[in-house]
Amino acid sequence: MTASLPGRTPAACQPVAERSPPTAASWAATPQLDSDHPAVAAFAREHARGADVRQRAVALFYAVRDGFRYDPYRIDLSDAGMRASAVLAAGHGWCVTKAALLAAACRAGGIAARVGYADVRNHLSTERMRRLMKTDLFVWHGYADLWIDGRWLKATPAFNVELCERFGLKPLDFDGCSDSIYHPFDLAGQRHMEYVRRRGAYDDMPLAAIRADFHALYGASLADGPTGAGASFAEDVKRETG
Repeated sequence: MTASLPGRTPAACQPVAERSPPTAASWAATPQLDSDHPAVAAFAREHARGADVRQRAVALFYAVRDGFRYDPYRIDLSDAGMRASAVLAAGHGWCVTKAALLAAACRAGGIAARVGYADVRNHLSTERMRRLMKTDLFVWHGYADLWIDGRWLKATPAFNVELCERFGLKPLDFDGCSDSIYHPFDLAGQRHMEYVRRRGAYDDMPLAAIRADFHALYGASLADGPTGAGASFAEDVKRETG
């Protein structure tokens, strides 16, 4: 697995041109996109089914979206906690780590993949999250960037279908033909997601930058995880959505 040099930011953690074709790095295992981890490889073998790249990518998208519940209460910004394989071990993740798992599984399945990020105003939250964050701005929201039929497509597997149903959202689908990014409004016409800043695509997760911005914006409440000790995101959602 690729190692980082002390005191230096690896090239894989620098943004790359979003329209540039894949390089060898788009298929390689990295410290955070650990596609060479046995569990990630096994997950890809099980779920990357289909006659072509598009079908395999779509199958992996749904396996990640619905196979692992979204849980922002247990964010762990350690190296180990942010690896793609950590989602498999925990059974849950959040936007950044679920995107990492999708990208890593695609690489393990022979599909070029990167991770992309944007700052968003996300109205899918709980009272506890709003109190902790003191803002509705989610920085470094994560998605996967997949190379399918000669172009990069964005695929966002964060919110599992059950969560969307609870919040009255249309589940975010992916057909392997167009970008899959969040709808601006929910099913009732209320504001859901606003993309504020595009941060681009990366060959590996820029974890140092993510940590720094989380500390600066959210402080210890979210940046020194795991967070939400003793609290259940699922129970809070159930209580607040009836």
